[in-house]
Parts: sequence; C-alpha cells; structure tokens
Amino acid sequence: MSTDPWGRVDDDGTVYVRTAEGERAVGSWQAGEPEEALAYFHRKYDELAGQVTLLEQRVRGTDLAPAQAEASIVKLREAVAEAHAVGDLDALKGRLDALTALVAQRREELKAAREHARAEARAVKERIVAEAERIADETTHWKSGGERLRQLVEEWKAADRIDRATEAALWKRLSAARTAFAKRRKQYFAGLDEQREGVRAAKERIVAEAEELAGSTDWGQTAAIYRDLMQQWKAAGRASREVEDELWGRFKAAQDQFFQARSAVFAERDASLAANAQAKEELLAEAEKIVPVTDARAARAVLRGILERWEAAGPVPRDQRDRLEGGLRRIDEAVRKAEDAEWKRSNPEARARAQSTVDQLRASIEQLEQRLSKAQAAGRAKDVKEAEEALTARRSWLEEAERTLAEFS
Repeated sequence: MSTDPWGRVDDDGTVYVRTAEGERAVGSWQAGEPEEALAYFHRKYDELAGQVTLLEQRVRGTDLAPAQAEASIVKLREAVAEAHAVGDLDALKGRLDALTALVAQRREELKAAREHARAEARAVKERIVAEAERIADETTHWKSGGERLRQLVEEWKAADRIDRATEAALWKRLSAARTAFAKRRKQYFAGLDEQREGVRAAKERIVAEAEELAGSTDWGQTAAIYRDLMQQWKAAGRASREVEDELWGRFKAAQDQFFQARSAVFAERDASLAANAQAKEELLAEAEKIVPVTDARAARAVLRGILERWEAAGPVPRDQRDRLEGGLRRIDEAVRKAEDAEWKRSNPEARARAQSTVDQLRASIEQLEQRLSKAQAAGRAKDVKEAEEALTARRSWLEEAERTLAEFS
C-alpha cells in the first residue's frame, strides 16, 4: 500500500483522499503501481485547483458581476465536494470561502456605488431644474436662453435615473420652467411690434435724407452728414427683419452712390497730380546726389535750385506727399549740418548762406500763403489742407534756418 499526505491507494486498488472530515474514496486503480494512481488523481486535483485560480483572477482582476461570480463559486464548490482527485481539497474550499467573502464585499461596494450614483444623479437633475427655473424667471436673451433649455433637457436625458417619484416631480418642474420661458418670450416679442413700428418710421426718415444727399458734390460736409446718419441708424434700434433689410438696402445704395462718386473724383484728381509726383521723384533723386556733402556752398546752391523747381512742380497725391517731403527734408538737414561745420571755419560765409536760406524759405512761405488764401476763397478744402501742410513744413525749416542765422549775431 502506497500513501502520500493527501491520499492513499488500498490493497484492492481503491484510491482515497484525506480531508478534514476524513477519508473519501475517489476512484479505483487496477492497471499499475499505486504511485501512478496517486499521480493521476493529483493531476485531477491540479486541474480543479487551476479552475479555482482562474476564478480568483477573474474576481480580483476584472469587473465580473457578483451574481455571476457567486454562481461560479457554487459550481466549483460542488466540484470540489465531489472531486475524484487527490490533494488539499480543504485548501480549495478555504480559497472558495475567501472568494465568497470578497464577492459579498464587492456586492456591498457596488450597492454603495449605485446609491452614490443615484444621489449624484439627483443632484444633477436638481441643478438642471434650478437653472431652468432661473432662465424662465430672469433670462431676456431669448435665443441663448432657449438653446440652453434644450441643452438642459439633453443633460437630463443623459443623467442616470433616480427613484420614480422624485424623477416625476423634478421633470414636472422642468417642464413648467420651459413653458413659462416660452410664454414670457412670446409676450416680449408681441410687445416689440409697436416699438418696431416706431423704429421703421425713424429709419424711413433716415433713408429719405440719405437718398436726397446721394447726388451731392459737397464731399466733405455730405460725408460728415452720412456719418451722422449712420449713428442715427444704429441708435434707432431694429425693425422687423423684412423692413430692416429693405430699408438698409436703400440706405446703403444711397451711401454707396455718394461715396463712389466722391472716390471717382478723388481718383481723377490724384491722377492729375501723378505728373507732379513724378517730377518731384526726379527732383528728389537729383537732390539725393548732393549727399554726402563735400562742398556745403555748392550743395546749398544746388538744393536751392531744386527747391525752386520743387515748389513749381505743384501738389502731389496725399499718399505720396509725406514720403517726398520727408526725403527732401532729410537732404536739407544733411546740407545744413555741412554748413554748420563750414561755418565754424568761415563765419561770414556761413552767415550769408544762412541769410539766403531764410530769404528763400520766407519767399516760399509767402507763395504758399498766397496759394492758401486762393484755395480758401475758392472753397477747395483739399487744396487748403495741402497748402497748410506744406506751410507747416516750410515754417519748421524757416524756424531752424532763423535759429542758425541768429547764431551769427
């Protein structure tokens, strides 16, 4: 007879397993040695133990449902109790007992989680209802308010369900809030009709004035009036969409007619000044050859001649004026710095040059003042502006030239 800690083989070939409750026959072996019999029934035990281990892994490592886990435990417990195997069956029972306790704990945890989820769902739905009621009572942004209410309904549908009574009561409040909002919005828009009629009358007056001015050639004053009409339009409020679109189309058409005509006139004027700009481009290129200044007296003489031709060339388009005037001013500054250096070596000559520059600038200013007077008398606002800007530049140069001349006194 051969034995091991968990079982034995009787002389007649009966195989027994030892448990806490005593021995139990698990099979019969007639074809070989007792060790072979025990090895065979040990393998049966290992297969059963493997099933227990797999279940342990599933329970501990996955989200296996408690009911499914309990059913598997019951099935394995029956298999262990009736097992035709040799091994520590009591240990397997103990492991199944531990799993039973773990599954029971898992069940309680899931129950608590469900209760917590229901509490959270109730809080979510109470928040949804509270926001819906606030929108129904306070919101005047009708489009965004209506959209938000639709979003709240979708959030309600996405939230977990709670107990039926509370769910029904909260849904009733949510529905009442949506109804109240819709009613208040309807009343608001009904009240807009009278207001929109007043807006329509005000904008018709604005449009009539705009259409009357569409053919004006008093460019400056009329442009200012159109800007004022635009401010009146914005301040008047909104009429119904159809009326608003029709009146705005008429207003914009009148405004476009005026400004397109003005742009055409200005473009024609700028085109007429293009030749002047080209002449001054060439004069500026000629003046730039003066620098670097090696002979201040000669440079001043050349620049004086250029300045005379510059004045004779006439006005240029506004978008080129600053660049051209600035370029000539930089040449003048370079010549003046050279004169200052030469003055230190020859005071009388420097004084004479300074006096000549002052005289030239004074003569230029006198000519510009005459041009300004003529432009003002003729009401040519653009020519007035150009003459004033040129005078500002010449007076700045004259101030600097007079300061230089004063240094010789």
